[in-house]
Amino acid sequence: MINKIYSLSRLVKIRESLQKEGKKVVFSNGCFDLLHSGHVHVFREAKKLGDVLIVAVNDDRSIKRIKGDSRPIFPLAERLEILEAIEYIDYLVTFSEETPQNVINALLPDVLVKGEDWKRKEVVGGKEVEEAGGEVVLVPLCPGQSTTSILERIGRFLG
Repeated sequence: MINKIYSLSRLVKIRESLQKEGKKVVFSNGCFDLLHSGHVHVFREAKKLGDVLIVAVNDDRSIKRIKGDSRPIFPLAERLEILEAIEYIDYLVTFSEETPQNVINALLPDVLVKGEDWKRKEVVGGKEVEEAGGEVVLVPLCPGQSTTSILERIGRFLG
């Protein structure tokens, strides 16, 4: 398998090359702690919006700060291995902050994609992407497909 995981500094250079080639760069991000079909749906729809899909992934410490001590369920290395196998994703980058603002500022993608559970004005980096001439796209969600709902179902199952 080709390595899709890059440092932000390397990805900035790749982004510059893609821009020169006239390629449309799409970006999304998340924790992806329990990868499910809803995530794959967002990746598939995101990839349709451009030539290259970059996905930024919260590292373990940032997830713990956001979601509490019981998370992440899967460590970063395992999450990246699974994400790397998804054909729609071209590049992966990790970040340690609670939001991908710094990554978005550095890459300024042409399209920023999130699930429609986000309010457009709350999408981190949306303002910067739009000011640079890009767009924010909210992809419809798959009903019942969220990490929280899956964890609730597992909790009921374990009883």
